[in-house]
Amino acid sequence: MIAQLRKQIVQHAPSLLRVPAKLTPFSVQKKVMLEGLAMVFKEALEDGDFEFLEDRWLKVEVRDLGLQWFISYEDEKLVVAEHCEQEDVSFSGECNDLVFIAARKEDPDTLFFQRRLRIEGDTELGLEVKNLMDSIDLDSLPAPVKFILQQSAEFIHQGMHERSAAQEALNAH
Repeated sequence: MIAQLRKQIVQHAPSLLRVPAKLTPFSVQKKVMLEGLAMVFKEALEDGDFEFLEDRWLKVEVRDLGLQWFISYEDEKLVVAEHCEQEDVSFSGECNDLVFIAARKEDPDTLFFQRRLRIEGDTELGLEVKNLMDSIDLDSLPAPVKFILQQSAEFIHQGMHERSAAQEALNAH
């Protein structure tokens, strides 16, 4: 019963979150993104590791939620915009897969080759972004954030595993 409920939540949560996510004003999304990025990339920002993104735009899209943001680097700070003239590189994926990447439960390269993570545009810039993502130390995150991220990834993983196990059982008959 619990397993079935978890499977349903994992399967349908993105479609349920889509409307509230789209109705959230961009100013709120921007504030959350900037604070989240500043927390996750605190060391990288202090070290100037985002200079490669200066005068360039990274598009991040959560396809199943219908959300997208454009990120750049200006005056030693990250910038989040609702639109840009032309992005240089684009990362897009489904919500659950992006949670897996953030929690280190899935490797971006694996998801890319499974076509679950799309990286389009300037290949060199995309590689720099991916390497910067790979350099994040989860232990540097505040304990509550790390806990929520890891628990969410585990919940999603179990829900997806149960879904695939149920599908295999159906296919076996």
